[in-house]
Amino acid sequence: MDKVLVVRDLRKYFPVSGGFFRRPRYVRAVDGVSFDVAKGETLGLVGESGCGKSTLAMLVMRLIEPTGGRIIFKGVDITALDEERLKEVRRDMGIVFQDPYSSLNPRMTVFQALSRPLVLHGVRDKAEVRRRVIEMLELVGLGEEFLERYPHQLSGGQLQRVAIARAIILNPTLTIFDEPTSSLDVSVQSQILNLILDLQRRLGLTYIFISHDLMTVRHVSDRIAVMYLGKIVEMGDADEVFHSPLHPYTAALITSFPLPNPRLKGVRRLQIRGEVPSAINPPPGCRFHTRCPYATSRCRKEEPRLMDVGHGHMVACHRYGEIDVAKHVREFWRAYGGG
Repeated sequence: MDKVLVVRDLRKYFPVSGGFFRRPRYVRAVDGVSFDVAKGETLGLVGESGCGKSTLAMLVMRLIEPTGGRIIFKGVDITALDEERLKEVRRDMGIVFQDPYSSLNPRMTVFQALSRPLVLHGVRDKAEVRRRVIEMLELVGLGEEFLERYPHQLSGGQLQRVAIARAIILNPTLTIFDEPTSSLDVSVQSQILNLILDLQRRLGLTYIFISHDLMTVRHVSDRIAVMYLGKIVEMGDADEVFHSPLHPYTAALITSFPLPNPRLKGVRRLQIRGEVPSAINPPPGCRFHTRCPYATSRCRKEEPRLMDVGHGHMVACHRYGEIDVAKHVREFWRAYGGG
């Protein structure tokens, strides 16, 4: 399959003020991340809050500058492009942010918000602009009557539909969804997810879908990458990762999902204890070793490499072949009702 996006050893370190006499310190938000996204697929990105998911999305869009690494989009290394070239690249990328209330300008009508990308990228004919805006609104399930409304006149679900329309109005090759349903009512979330999937089928779009909700990611993704403290610790086919994970952190995330039947509360889960270490001073070796029940002295000293263990399933764990963390997941799915 054609690769739309290739990311290699991408890093972003944010400087932290340490005082006049102290050495500069850095938050290692993204620290050596590599992955590919093929045309027409959805790569799901999951992990706890603060693991670097949103920072990674901003890096791919070049909305913030990387500290190191490469971002290759449609065969072009965009890591060091100037603003003029970046404008051309961004025409082929779209992003939907978590909170539609803050991502849309409250002083712009829906028509103004949707027409702005068209005008900025050279569509001057007013009739053509209006036609394409109306067409896009209808595509996301809204009508022409929404054109002159302001954000405060729309519900959360309607606002997110407008945000999605704005992201894809230029027919981008790659669209990034950064937790697009987390700020919405539960009753609306499924509607937005179904819309996202329907648009992909109809328009042949390529997605990166970011969320902390594993069930949501599993529903929409072809492949899943699991992040922990700035690094990808496991990546592979969505069904395989969810039913046969190799990394203890992945298994712990899956089995932490609440069971719908309270009588099943005794189901054995893979529990992790303690807090996520500081990204300013991450632990040596495997970054998960401070919370991992299977950690050894090697884990505490030597950082594991993300490697392919077969069929595109990748894991960064020294003990993936010795321990069966999937047993916890199998028991969990049986209790859940088959997953």
